[in-house]
Amino acid sequence: MTRVSTGSFMVAATGVVAALALSAPARAELPALPKSAQVITIVDAAGNLALTQKAIENYRKDHPDVVSRFVLTKAPSPELPGKIKAQQAAGRLDIDMILVGPDGLAAGIEQKIWEQTIPQYAEKFPNLEKNYLPGAADMQKAFNGYGVVVNYYPSGPLIEYAPERVKNPPKSAEELLAYCKANPNKFAYARPANSGPGRTFIMGLPYILGDKDPKDPINGWDKTWAYLKELNSCIEYYPSGTGATMKEFGEGTRDMVVSTTGWDINPRVLGIVPKSAEVTALKGFHWVVDAHYMVVPKGLSKDKLAVVLDVMAHLLKPDQQAYGYDEGYFYPGPAVKDVPLSMAPPESQEAIKNFGRPEYEALIAGAPLERPLDADKLVAAFRKWDEEIGAAKTK
Repeated sequence: MTRVSTGSFMVAATGVVAALALSAPARAELPALPKSAQVITIVDAAGNLALTQKAIENYRKDHPDVVSRFVLTKAPSPELPGKIKAQQAAGRLDIDMILVGPDGLAAGIEQKIWEQTIPQYAEKFPNLEKNYLPGAADMQKAFNGYGVVVNYYPSGPLIEYAPERVKNPPKSAEELLAYCKANPNKFAYARPANSGPGRTFIMGLPYILGDKDPKDPINGWDKTWAYLKELNSCIEYYPSGTGATMKEFGEGTRDMVVSTTGWDINPRVLGIVPKSAEVTALKGFHWVVDAHYMVVPKGLSKDKLAVVLDVMAHLLKPDQQAYGYDEGYFYPGPAVKDVPLSMAPPESQEAIKNFGRPEYEALIAGAPLERPLDADKLVAAFRKWDEEIGAAKTK
């Protein structure tokens, strides 16, 4: 199936996050598991169930006395915070846990709808940061504990192209713009507020273009905003999610799209994009890393909170993390240490063997890894892009 990701990048704990931290309790009593089995509703706003659904179902099989059933649903990331806030205001919260990317997590922090899981319930996650891979540990610090990282990858931005139609792929931002102008409507990326590759692209451009301050989209991205506006002149429209760009790329409507390691590998595994597709990194490329988070909404009963925290801890166990390799969707995928590909299911190992790219190892080791924007600045970047770039062209 097509995986539509919010995809995700990292957010440092300043601004909105820091302000909220001042009022949050440092610790809270860890609730005991309930004596009766609960129905737990989990909403996926990041395409994360592709990586965690098997592990979630394993929890139910192992703990039938705690969970009678999981209700797993999906929702667009931009719409979810408002929905949860309305339910909380009405005292009718029917969502127990959220799987979300940095976009939705940042928006929910701004609306003050999440529990600060860490340090309130840190006892449930001993040695959390030490157990993470370095990049995932850095991502965990980003939101000041309002989410717990469940999956991680270096992300992008990468440029994916059809070699049979693009004989001379761009090596720089200038060459990408020149290609777009010479081939109007053949290059595409999705709305950043609901697309991992789209978000990663706009956050990676300041490094590629040498902007004044890559961490400040309002005062430090003069070159980036000018570039995006010029690029806008040769882009037909902005889909609301990455899946649509890959579908059009695979069908031949687009010759080149913004991608990430996972969005490169997985659509080729699924046959949405031809196996022959290639990727390139532009001159001055920096990785802008990404993660998916487990988030607890405010207002859960003690019984449900206890179960949700236990599920979250379960999903961080190495044997459950191994499902994160999936079919390359969030490549590599695991957030914790010591989870080699050999631990993954056979089908995952086969997919990575046949559709992975050996050059990724060198590219991951050789290019800088950058945090995404601070939470408040991320929201500001989305708002500015929506108003000034995508307003008339987003579908």
